[in-house]
Amino acid sequence: MTTLEPTVSPQVTDPALDEGDHDRMTHIVLEGYTKKRGKFVSTGPSVVEGMVNTVPVRALCGKEWVPGRDPKRYPLCPTCKEIAQSMGWKVPAT
Repeated sequence: MTTLEPTVSPQVTDPALDEGDHDRMTHIVLEGYTKKRGKFVSTGPSVVEGMVNTVPVRALCGKEWVPGRDPKRYPLCPTCKEIAQSMGWKVPAT
């Protein structure tokens, strides 16, 4: 009599990102910060400026693109989320 061994598939908890997956994610863009004395310092174009003037913006993860899609339709980039949380910033629930 032959005993059958069960086949076990590895459980993937964090899917690997393929080329182009960052195009289907919502990214976090740091548009600037306010110094202790109250002056705002820009770190690059804002998302709105990118959309209106078709100017590329840079996400925390390093991705550069011209924004134009509804970010609510896509999951949050795990790299952007990790960077934002490591800085102590509040990240909206996804």
